[in-house]
Amino acid sequence: MSPDLAVTSASGNVEKGKMAAPLIPRKLLLLNDLRPFMLTQYMHPGSVAASPPALLWPPAKRLRRLFLTLLLALIPAPISAQQSHKDASAGLEPIRSYISAGWNTLSRSLSDCATFSDTKLTTAPQLYLPADFPVPESVKQLETRCKIQVRNLPPSASHLGPSAAQAIDPPGLLYLENRYVVPGGRFNEMYGWDSYFIIVGLLRDGRLDLARDMVNNFLFEVEHYGAVLNANRTYYLTRSQPPFLTSMILGVYGAQKAAGHEDRKWLEKAYQLAVKDHSLWVAEPHLAGSTGLSRYFDFGDGPAPESVKDETGHYREVVAYILSHPEVDQSLVVRKGPGQTASSSAGSTYSLRVCDVARTMAKTDCTVAADVVLSADFYKGDRSMRESGYDISFRFGPYGAGTHHFAPVCLNSLLYKSEKDLEEISKLLGRKEDAEQWQKRSEERKAAVQKYLWNSQRGLFVDYDFVHQAQSSYDYVTTFFPLWAGIATPEQAQALIKHLPTFEQPGGLVMSPHETGGQWDFPYAWAPDQLIADEGLRKYGFNKEADRVSYEFLSTVAENFRRDGTIREKYNAVTRSSETQVTAGYHMNIVGFGWTNGVFLELLHELPAEMVQKLAGEQGSSAAATH
Repeated sequence: MSPDLAVTSASGNVEKGKMAAPLIPRKLLLLNDLRPFMLTQYMHPGSVAASPPALLWPPAKRLRRLFLTLLLALIPAPISAQQSHKDASAGLEPIRSYISAGWNTLSRSLSDCATFSDTKLTTAPQLYLPADFPVPESVKQLETRCKIQVRNLPPSASHLGPSAAQAIDPPGLLYLENRYVVPGGRFNEMYGWDSYFIIVGLLRDGRLDLARDMVNNFLFEVEHYGAVLNANRTYYLTRSQPPFLTSMILGVYGAQKAAGHEDRKWLEKAYQLAVKDHSLWVAEPHLAGSTGLSRYFDFGDGPAPESVKDETGHYREVVAYILSHPEVDQSLVVRKGPGQTASSSAGSTYSLRVCDVARTMAKTDCTVAADVVLSADFYKGDRSMRESGYDISFRFGPYGAGTHHFAPVCLNSLLYKSEKDLEEISKLLGRKEDAEQWQKRSEERKAAVQKYLWNSQRGLFVDYDFVHQAQSSYDYVTTFFPLWAGIATPEQAQALIKHLPTFEQPGGLVMSPHETGGQWDFPYAWAPDQLIADEGLRKYGFNKEADRVSYEFLSTVAENFRRDGTIREKYNAVTRSSETQVTAGYHMNIVGFGWTNGVFLELLHELPAEMVQKLAGEQGSSAAATH
């Protein structure tokens, strides 16, 4: 299924604010026309197909009638509403209910004081509005009710840049007009790329109203803060996240149209702001040298504010790793001279000591050998890695230190997809010249991807180090992004499928075959990359492989839900467990979890009916599950 298709009800409509019931595929309702009165359209579970009262059987066909009666006795009867609920509760209904309730549990709005909580920092709650933005009356009431301070941003915060976030003290929440769904746990704000996968789930669950609210919030961000942000906190005014905005726009527009509420005026506004957001990625400093491709780049300097408190000891671990691995670029650590002080953006100072080996219980003696700090270039790479969303992985060097030196497969596949989407929207709006320009730009990017990111000898799409002018040898699951975006040729898809065993484990696709201690490396499987790979494989006709791999991930999520009643941020694909042993970056495995919920629903929808039934059986029911 295209990532932009919306879910509709049996009548073709999506009811605002209501969860659409799953649909039973037509193939399950027909049996070679032996049941002449059976429905020939999609039917919701709980509907009963009954013989019309006027249905008569001619005497000459009594024998056939007897035969059919006996045959029908052997066919499972259509599920009654009561029986459907009972059977589903024993199968997939508990996890479906968890996800359905989760959309409300994870929803935030400015009317809820809990929205302002930020466990990543210790400062008092603040709410910031765009510069010169009038303070709504409802916001004024929050100061007393939620005990927060309401402020306006400086004019420099109308676009991403180094000065915006640094000038704002104390940090706080950025104003958004509508409700939104957060991932969960420490992530108590609306995130950039998380939200695409959340919106996919909302549309699959019939929550068009909430999905549209979220897209409108992103349009507000682009209009008033300059781009889709990493998330709506002031310390994220220096970076964006992987660009899914056009996919979100088309998803919501398609759902509205299917519901009989096509909104061309809304699409026109969304188009203009999507063009503005796209411009961030095709200008300096987001250009990957002279390749014609783009890179991740954070405008800020020094340590990422959210990491200092929430990833205790992380930067110290980085220093220790670099110094103990001579093969790593040692310029990432800078030795301080006697009496030299570091700039305020340089981060912490670390002391190197030479100590006696302890042989008794007595205190060991140590001598200070040098003081060191992490280099400005390391922090730039660290921040840029966080814009990529893949934090932390060793894909772009240890701890992602070289992220800003690479043209990544994922980013450029997404930008190609965005350019094709903008071409499609231009056509819908009758903008012929715009459509031609977007087609030209997408073809130029596609050619650059083929030139720099395709490795014909290995049969993989890889990242490109434009500083050293070399392709990366680090196998990573983002190699499937060009399938999802439609960049790969059929021959390249055939070559890629041979590498599926590199990533496939009992619990789905691991991020990489490299065990580094980072949560975005081996042995972890993450929902967004499962969906991208699944849809990419299906686009090129590899349905059997997609079924198998997505089932491995779905059954892992379902098995762990059966044990502890939660859905998590990530899973160990080797042990098929939510138990994780992350040693680089933050160590938690957050409960919630927005994008896992959305991806679960979408992957489930893509599975053949017999595999859904099998999954339901594993959950404790032998009844057929429908989707």
